[in-house]
Amino acid sequence: MTDVKTAPPTTFPSGPALVQRALALVDAGTTDMADAILEVPLSYYRDPEPFAAEQDLCRRTPLALAVSAQLPDAHDYLVRQVLGTSVLISRDGDGRIGAFLNYCRHRGGKPAEGCGNARRFTCPYHAWTYDSAGQLVGLPGAEGFEGLDRATHGLVALPCAERHGLIWVVLTAGAPIDVAAHLGSLDDELAAWNLGRCEYLTEREFTAEVNWKAAIEAFAENYHFPYVHGNSIVGQNTMANTAMYDEYGQHHRLGFPCPWIAGAREDSGVESALSYMVFIYWIFPNLTLAVSPVGTEIIDILPAGAPGQCIMRHGWMAAEPATDEVTKAGYLDLYDAVHDAVRNEDFAVLPGCGEGASQGQHEAMVIGRNEIAVQHVVTTFQAALAPPG
Repeated sequence: MTDVKTAPPTTFPSGPALVQRALALVDAGTTDMADAILEVPLSYYRDPEPFAAEQDLCRRTPLALAVSAQLPDAHDYLVRQVLGTSVLISRDGDGRIGAFLNYCRHRGGKPAEGCGNARRFTCPYHAWTYDSAGQLVGLPGAEGFEGLDRATHGLVALPCAERHGLIWVVLTAGAPIDVAAHLGSLDDELAAWNLGRCEYLTEREFTAEVNWKAAIEAFAENYHFPYVHGNSIVGQNTMANTAMYDEYGQHHRLGFPCPWIAGAREDSGVESALSYMVFIYWIFPNLTLAVSPVGTEIIDILPAGAPGQCIMRHGWMAAEPATDEVTKAGYLDLYDAVHDAVRNEDFAVLPGCGEGASQGQHEAMVIGRNEIAVQHVVTTFQAALAPPG
């Protein structure tokens, strides 16, 4: 693998204290624990009624659908298919970010596709044309639409905000969006990572036969690492079944110690826990960020067409932008290795778990005390989906 550059240690609140917490767990040969085991009914993973409610929840909650670094310039755009909806994310001529339903107001064709830089998006059906701010600017045969107010027939705007290097969208037109309120006590910490300065490199997307919540759970524990990742980059760079857990309302953070954390005992000037740990954030409902000294993985998992299916988008951005092709190649080599662990290790096992959830005849899955973050994922979804009152 080609060498890659790592960023200087990120300024991180209470870095030395976090390292000491992690060392205490390593020394004790344990991990942060929940108070008790948690039994989760199989219906949580396989019933259609909660699945419909989950999709509705995702349509009402801010989702980080893109990274600011993917659209650095005016008129940059990308299209994402999210929960069956085509979404156009675009920077206008003044650099403001916008999100729109990617459906022509005439007959519903899709004016944009893929990604790139464009001042105009033209529907392939009748060539109605929209600008990068979503406004209707071209209408062939205008005499047939006399009286139509172009100002009110642009692409339907979706609530959108750019915060902490991420582009957040609510999939329901007219709904409120308040990303700071959504992040709550995690807001300042996410800002500290300064993701807006990172270089976005690549992403891959695939579907899998497993419930989306179960797929999220795979990134909320390292109990499985020796058995699934024992010979890969993931298992070799973190200590299994040892994790520091912190909760931020609906969100959480895990700290996975690296094998070289013992060196912190001799490091009197620890500037950042990131020098000795990898941090895994779950941002409710769908986003996992895996932050390392080299870069950040963006793990976006959403429901697909049925309770036993999900769609996974695995992106990667470098902490330090590449200054030459050798460095960029090194970053991409690293992503390939990590993606291989996700696609061919995690998602080689998960479809079997999905079948176990859909076909099992026992009453419940058992989530251990050592899987405290998995328990948090489950209980957070249960609370969010509970009937009012």
